[in-house]
Amino acid sequence: MTTRLRLAIAVIAPLAVIGLATPAAVAAPAPHHINLPLNHGLSHSTSGNWAGYAVTGGKFTSVSASWVQPAVKATSQDAYSSFWVGIDGDGSNSVEQLGTEVDYINGQAEYYAWYEMYPAYPVNFSDTVRPGDHFTASVTETTGGKFTLKIADTTRGWSHTVTKTYSAAKLASAEIIAEAPSDSNGTLPLADFGSVSFTNATANGQNIGNLSYDPITQASGGTTKDAVSGLSGGNAFTCTWKHV
Repeated sequence: MTTRLRLAIAVIAPLAVIGLATPAAVAAPAPHHINLPLNHGLSHSTSGNWAGYAVTGGKFTSVSASWVQPAVKATSQDAYSSFWVGIDGDGSNSVEQLGTEVDYINGQAEYYAWYEMYPAYPVNFSDTVRPGDHFTASVTETTGGKFTLKIADTTRGWSHTVTKTYSAAKLASAEIIAEAPSDSNGTLPLADFGSVSFTNATANGQNIGNLSYDPITQASGGTTKDAVSGLSGGNAFTCTWKHV
């Protein structure tokens, strides 16, 4: 399995591999695809790689959400998609994040879960992920840049808790995102995942609708690739695939 990097900046810098978190995790070999931070502030914005919601305007030390893993549909080319929660990334050069991915590669679907302390490489978990699995995920910063990243597949009964330290974290934003990952050449084609609904989306223990939130639509060259809905109940929304 080739791992994509999940990005928040437009230009990918050389990355350093991070070690295994648990025996069930496999460090991703180069070349990587990544999930990147954004390279600009957001306000009802479009992004070349993100769709979902970001909250800004304060210090953010926790973010959490739940979702059901969507199934990928066949496309005429290889395509990739990630679903995650994270801290930082909107206007900063780091993201502390974890989630799931589904890719369509050489006519085959690949599903897996991962975490990433960008700009370090992502780490994949070896546990089985299938469409329809229910996930909950959270990222929490305690003190001194110590992060606890948790993900649970409540359908299959597995979970992981990873502790990492990144003292340079800005803690300036929190996100719940569907993303087209990137490689060294830029943003990859977005896999047709249909739609994914995030629920119980919170930051700092509050519904994101109670905070300064920004909806994000993924678009490129005037083409909408991933559209985001309005908030329901202050903590739920849906991202819908439109185009590779």
